Amino acid sequence: MTTIYDVDTNSLIEKAAEELKKIKEMAPPEWATFVKTGVYKERPPARSDWWHVRCASILRTIYLLGPVGTAKLRTRYGGKKRRGYQPPTFKRGSGSIIRKALQQLEKSGLVSQTVKKGHKGRVVTPKGKSFLDKIASSMVQHVPKKEMPAEKTEHPKHEEKKPEAKEEPKKPKHEKPKEEKK
Repeated sequence: MTTIYDVDTNSLIEKAAEELKKIKEMAPPEWATFVKTGVYKERPPARSDWWHVRCASILRTIYLLGPVGTAKLRTRYGGKKRRGYQPPTFKRGSGSIIRKALQQLEKSGLVSQTVKKGHKGRVVTPKGKSFLDKIASSMVQHVPKKEMPAEKTEHPKHEEKKPEAKEEPKKPKHEKPKEEKK
């Protein structure tokens, strides 16, 4: 069975974002067109569907990391803040965006809150796991395996080439030339 570990991350997130657009609970908030995704950003996102891409990315991250809270996700979606002549510093991502995305994922039934081994956070529900795994399995192309021929024949392009020129022995670079005695 194909899981999210077997496919390319970016293409999985893009396909999941397309599927999340079909769920009515995953509508972007009104303020999503104006907001930056963190204090370290200079401009808002250029993509019109960035909300669904971020929700798909958060869903994948929760699938991988288990019980995850807002603080860990803020760190994950953070970046470098440019400060002019001063060295850049790390700033965390927007907590409001992550909280609203998690609330929407909970309403749609893909994520739930739990306490697992003393760690409080959100985990992917079986519905969310099957959602991502179905997308991953649809991405994989099943190619039938070719049977190997009984005898192995050599291809002319793969024949070994024999060196024709003789190589002279290399002299060490740091060796001084010997002087002849007279």
